[in-house]
Amino acid sequence: MTVDHANGGTITALTLESVITCPRCGFAKQETMPTDACQFFYECTGCRAVLKPNAGDCCVFCSFGSVKCPPIQAQKPCCG
Repeated sequence: MTVDHANGGTITALTLESVITCPRCGFAKQETMPTDACQFFYECTGCRAVLKPNAGDCCVFCSFGSVKCPPIQAQKPCCG
């Protein structure tokens, strides 16, 4: 959703829910993404593997999530 303001700026609503899919076992789980920090580690509920971002990605949501993290959605620098 995009909202136009009288001053010409726009605000785009960010998606805060993402489904992380484990590359090791395929288990998928919906998670809420933090808005104030990057999540560098994630433990899979299915196989207990500890996931880390792929090279070039800032967080596990950018690597394994159905939706990129909030800073990337907003086209801003991420903390990674």
